Amino acid sequence: MARKIEITWLKEPEEHDFPAAKSYLSLIYTEAAAGTLVKRLKVAGQSQFKAKDIFRAARLSLLGVSNAHVEKDRRKITAGQSLSPLLLVRDAKLGKVVIADGYHRLCAVYSFDEDAIIPCHIV
Repeated sequence: MARKIEITWLKEPEEHDFPAAKSYLSLIYTEAAAGTLVKRLKVAGQSQFKAKDIFRAARLSLLGVSNAHVEKDRRKITAGQSLSPLLLVRDAKLGKVVIADGYHRLCAVYSFDEDAIIPCHIV
């Protein structure tokens, strides 16, 4: 039987995750709205969701392990390095969750375990 990979997480998102989230959110929302969302994400408490549920709520496709960023995160997981929590935004108008930062991490985790519990900051 194959050994189950343990996925470890940092307690808080890394500081560089927030500018990345703002950059992505600025494509969907106004610059001001994206800035406000990032400020809220910085102070948001941590929640946890299963990888498969985040995918369903975000309505995104799974990137394959051939994606360079996904492969980088897969190597981190197998090396026992901790990943940064995801940054998520609930968008009632779009009727979905927007992954502001962490899409590649989510795909990497899902490739090991679709039921993995993923820490998130969500607003």
